[in-house]
Amino acid sequence: MSAYKALETESFFVLRAIRIFLSVTTKQQDTRKKETKMNSLVIILIAMVVLVAGYVFYGRWLAKKWGIDEKAKTPAFTHEDGEDFVPSSKFTVFSHQFSSIAGAGPVTGPILASVFGWVPVLLWLLIGGLFFGAVQDFGALYASVKNEGKSMGVLIEKYIGKTGRKLFLLFSWLFTLLVIAAFTDMVAGTFNGFTVTGAKSSPNAAAASISMLFILGAVVFGLFTKYVKPNQKVEFVAGLVLLLVMLAVGIAFPLYFTKNTWIAVVMVYLFLASVMPMWLMMQPRDYLSTFLLVGMIIGAVLGVFVAHPAMNLPAFSGFNVGGKSLFPTLFITIACGAVSGFHSLVSSGTSSKTVSNEKDMLCVGYGSMMVESLLGVIALVVVGAAAVGGKMPEGTPFQIFSGNVAGFLTLLGIPKHVATCFMTMCVSALALTSLDSVARIGRMSFQELFMGEAADGSDLTGVRKLFTNKYFSTVITLFFGFLLCLGGYNNIWPLFGAANQLLASLVLIALSVFLLTTGRKGWMLYAPMCIMLVVTFTALVQAVIGIFTKIFVTGGFVFMIDGLQLIVALLLMALGLMVAVSCFKKLFQKSHEGADNRSTHATV
Repeated sequence: MSAYKALETESFFVLRAIRIFLSVTTKQQDTRKKETKMNSLVIILIAMVVLVAGYVFYGRWLAKKWGIDEKAKTPAFTHEDGEDFVPSSKFTVFSHQFSSIAGAGPVTGPILASVFGWVPVLLWLLIGGLFFGAVQDFGALYASVKNEGKSMGVLIEKYIGKTGRKLFLLFSWLFTLLVIAAFTDMVAGTFNGFTVTGAKSSPNAAAASISMLFILGAVVFGLFTKYVKPNQKVEFVAGLVLLLVMLAVGIAFPLYFTKNTWIAVVMVYLFLASVMPMWLMMQPRDYLSTFLLVGMIIGAVLGVFVAHPAMNLPAFSGFNVGGKSLFPTLFITIACGAVSGFHSLVSSGTSSKTVSNEKDMLCVGYGSMMVESLLGVIALVVVGAAAVGGKMPEGTPFQIFSGNVAGFLTLLGIPKHVATCFMTMCVSALALTSLDSVARIGRMSFQELFMGEAADGSDLTGVRKLFTNKYFSTVITLFFGFLLCLGGYNNIWPLFGAANQLLASLVLIALSVFLLTTGRKGWMLYAPMCIMLVVTFTALVQAVIGIFTKIFVTGGFVFMIDGLQLIVALLLMALGLMVAVSCFKKLFQKSHEGADNRSTHATV
């Protein structure tokens, strides 16, 4: 299939889905008085069927098209160093991938976007998850494993050029600063042991205590698995027992500190997670966190089965709501649940270095995204059940999600206080497990940006040697992330979403070049990358216009908030455009060469 026909086919599919969506919503508007509210259980069942079918059919089809060699030695074995390259079981790698990518996005995004109605949110979660996000995650993991575990930046240098590599690494580093800022603010706010009135908040303090125990417990568990080397069953039981102990102790002994204190604590943790070996902290923490996150998903689904609440949100609220248009707001607000460039950094930056067998890549890359999309659907159902009079309830997305899922858990016989503490811990774990990964990836991106010709950096001297030092690069990354954190997640989130999706589109272009260069089919990436480029540049232009409006029209410009965001937004736009142009040139060049080769072959 030619690139043009492939693009035409996928475009037709997307347009068809939009037409169906408009038809449904129009009928609903015409029969609003007779409308029966959709049962949330039906929505979850539909989502589960669609996602499982996507994994079984589309995911496996991709693996077959690209090629999986079960007998090939993966980079985890060929470059094993006990630090980043560590052969790990499929479940261990899956738990790291899922825990890292399932951050605040799949909860925050769908809840914020639900103002447009539950139908467009559901459509984007399913279509985006299956044909955009999962393809990108799997593709980035596949490309990295096939190239000795190299990051996306190094892959771009190999298949596109050195300039493209430097621009992409700088873009990636700037993006990690946004993630660090947004998620640190969310976590610290969740851990804040005091309300606005000064009263103690027991669930928040208990969640903070459990999280600190998680860090210590992860180190102990990492040492246990490293030196005792238990089989998978013993490892599973030991992890589950340790988890239950930490939950019990954390609930019994809450930690009451302010938000600012927790910001400092989180920064210290991120420094340690960035420089310590993978097996000592991040992998065991992700392994243990997976129990929490999967337990949360199962508990929420069972709660919906028992309560089967109605969706109290309208199916479709309109193309313009509260001064914001559905395009591009919906597509940048819902990032991690549908498609996220951050996922590609995890796939190529950490997960690819621990995969023991190529056959595990489908489960790790494509499968983890399917579970995250389901989490996004659950968040949508939760806010729909909690809505009153068609309006989203008051509170932050985390508060809405944790409070209402805790209510579902009480239906299963779990005490309210325990359920609330458990859910608060779960939502904080969503962000914290992404934070440690992104801090490590940010450090590595900064190092790679100044790396010399030698892979180990042995040819470096002076300033470049200092900038490639893992301790110095970590401090620099966390410092600028902290500065952006001062603006709060509400101000950072729109910029984060646009940057995230722009990163995804750049990765999709780079993966297309890789697949074409290596003789593999890549046409399934063309429509997603073009759509995301249009979406993200539109959103970034709108963000810049909004900040300039503050400067010259409405007032209220604050440099430490708006100024830093403006600088980052302009840099992202410039870098994104340069990377996109560089990648497209290479893609068209390779496509032309391929066409010439096919023509010559046909003539001969």
